[in-house]
Amino acid sequence: MELPSYFNDFLAAIRPQGNHVDDYKTGHKTLRQRLKEDAVLSSIITTTFLQGSYRRATAIRPQGEKRADIDIIVVTKLSEDEYTPKNALELFVPFLEKHYKGKYKPQGRSFGIELSYVDLDLVITSAPSESEIGIFSTDSIISDDTPETAEADEDWRLVPSWVSVETRSVISFSEKKYRLDTARTEAEWKISPLRIPDRDTQQWQDTHPLEQIRWTWDKNRRCNKHYINVVKGMKWWRRINHPTPKYPKGYPVEHLIGQCCPDGISSVAEGVTKTLETIAEKYQGYASYKMTPNLSDHGVPSHNVFKRVSGEDFAEFHSQVCEAAKIARLAYNATDIPTSVAYWQKLFGKKFPDAPPNSGNGGKNPTGGGYTPRQDVTQLGGGRFA
Repeated sequence: MELPSYFNDFLAAIRPQGNHVDDYKTGHKTLRQRLKEDAVLSSIITTTFLQGSYRRATAIRPQGEKRADIDIIVVTKLSEDEYTPKNALELFVPFLEKHYKGKYKPQGRSFGIELSYVDLDLVITSAPSESEIGIFSTDSIISDDTPETAEADEDWRLVPSWVSVETRSVISFSEKKYRLDTARTEAEWKISPLRIPDRDTQQWQDTHPLEQIRWTWDKNRRCNKHYINVVKGMKWWRRINHPTPKYPKGYPVEHLIGQCCPDGISSVAEGVTKTLETIAEKYQGYASYKMTPNLSDHGVPSHNVFKRVSGEDFAEFHSQVCEAAKIARLAYNATDIPTSVAYWQKLFGKKFPDAPPNSGNGGKNPTGGGYTPRQDVTQLGGGRFA
């Protein structure tokens, strides 16, 4: 069963809560304002914007004592001809020493900042082409709006005229209408990848967070706004059931979900079920031979987002997906609420709501007896994902 009200409650429980969102905003706004006001860095910074799961609205609430995390891109005016990756990164060390002493550490392609309430990932880029510099100061890029922002979810586009929800509150109705009407007809920018410094290789590497954001927004629309919730649900499934293997995790898992979630889904339940089944079927051969598939990143086709995943880890992950696909199908096909709920809880744990007493099936669960959800899943013989 699709159980939309149950999924609404489940998603409300696993998405970042109000305190997490407050921490996101305090952390990134403070950092961005400090960069803007810094006597040295302000002259070499074009703009800053958010990337990552928070901006794509695919983040789930932090686990236990873990802090919320958010990624900030700093678009600079630094030329790769004049600055090596090491030199570019060193320019930011005095700033970090001043504001985040003892709380930051160098990472492969960024600086990690660990605060008591939030983790920040500071990503520095070289200068974009002169023809694209102005693009990075527009609302469609610097806005904090996400696919979950009610007023922006339908009309956001990577175009110059689009206006953020914040801007809409301070401009006239006629200007807002004119700009949004214009934004609907403008061709979306085809922005080149940005370049970030890699400490290990000492080379500038391509990255395209804006294309990831644009792709996610468009995919969510094609999925009747269910896609980002399918991602959150499947991330939660992986977290509570399968802490190992370490890889794939984070964005690579999200990317795989995006490739396998069908367009046109009518519910989160349908999306989860069909996505798991598609992964299980499509990548059976790779798992059988303990090979890792090559999944090209949006905007940077040469970048394999599964590069860090070993064949052995992928085979284990695929086995977990096959098991989950069976459970999801049983939940989706169930004809009474307690049975469906019991299977969904097997996937998602107790954050998925209980069925009310005496609801369908005589108030019994699939194993008979009381209404308490079952603990064991029926073992299916043979089967499509055996």
